[in-house]
Amino acid sequence: MRKQLKIWAIVTIAALGTVAAAHAADPVKIGVIIPMTGPFQSNGRQIEAAIKAYTQAKGDTVAGRKIEFILRDDRGAPDNANRFAQELLAQDRVSILTGFGNTPAALSAAAFAAKAKVPQVIMVAATSSIVEKSPYIVRTSQSIPQIASVIGQWAPKSGPKTFVSIVSEYGPGLDAEEWFAKTVEAHGGRVVEKLKVPLANPDFAPFLQRAADAKPDALFVFVPTGAGGNFMKQFVERGLDKAGMKLVAMSDLTDDDLLNNMGDAALGAVTGGPYSASHDSPENKAFVAQFKATNPGMRPNVVAVGAWDALELIYRAVEATKGDTNGDALIAAMKGQSWNSPRGPISIDPATRDIVQNIYMRKVERHDGELYNMEFETFPNVKDPAHGASEAK
Repeated sequence: MRKQLKIWAIVTIAALGTVAAAHAADPVKIGVIIPMTGPFQSNGRQIEAAIKAYTQAKGDTVAGRKIEFILRDDRGAPDNANRFAQELLAQDRVSILTGFGNTPAALSAAAFAAKAKVPQVIMVAATSSIVEKSPYIVRTSQSIPQIASVIGQWAPKSGPKTFVSIVSEYGPGLDAEEWFAKTVEAHGGRVVEKLKVPLANPDFAPFLQRAADAKPDALFVFVPTGAGGNFMKQFVERGLDKAGMKLVAMSDLTDDDLLNNMGDAALGAVTGGPYSASHDSPENKAFVAQFKATNPGMRPNVVAVGAWDALELIYRAVEATKGDTNGDALIAAMKGQSWNSPRGPISIDPATRDIVQNIYMRKVERHDGELYNMEFETFPNVKDPAHGASEAK
């Protein structure tokens, strides 16, 4: 009997070793849910380009395991993101979900990722409350209050005291409206009117007219990436740039990927945000060169850097766990990570799993024949103030 038990133990240990070896040889599957078509397709395009650039620069193997990306086009629709999240988890057996080009898509997948105990790394979606929906959500992009609160500090100190806010009417726009008003009023300014523009097929003209009638010192604006060109065109057509009305906005208005197509209408626009393609650092110069080399004709924007840093975080976590893709182990490895990103120093707050980063005030200028958001003031190590507000309630 002892001899048989010994033989069984040897066979079992050998079998476990074979299973472990097979597991180590299996790829780490990462489900990428992004809008490659539809109204948010520029976000998907930038994410796909960043994945291509990152893997060519850093390779596709971590801790002895291949990294395999499985892309799904949700067209920016939450129902599609919901369905793809279920399929990727149940059928493809992914170890990580990432992408999420807008807030509804990120929220639609949160319950399924949480139930499966699979990390959900947000590359774009910026509504503050997203990270509170699941303990398995980590964000490497930005949050709206993080930026709007900085603009609210800076704007009244730059001269204007009265403001009209114009925002797109959905989660991020409502966050922007709230946190700009709250912060600007704490720093000596006043929002005299708050205007909300429909997200679908927006016509900014009537809202710009209402803003002009209110005669504020400045406008505060948030529109999603892709709508900035149309807004700037209508702003200039109505002569508000020549009427002395200043403009300060979230960085989406003068998105790096689309800025050159806006022409002179964008010159002088002041925005706040965590990244500009013109950011002066060795890390950013290397990033921009790599991105352009692997994606000719494109310029990286804040979405691309959010995706690049999401992959950096994932690679670091898989390395830290020595290839173990257990969801709890990966999330634990992601908390507290910090490094010098192309945008500057960043870290993942272990308490909130949200990104901590510099926010820059920038002005559109022409350099070497191209338009760039040139940084002129830095607010270092900014956390999302909404998380602290939630904890205080």
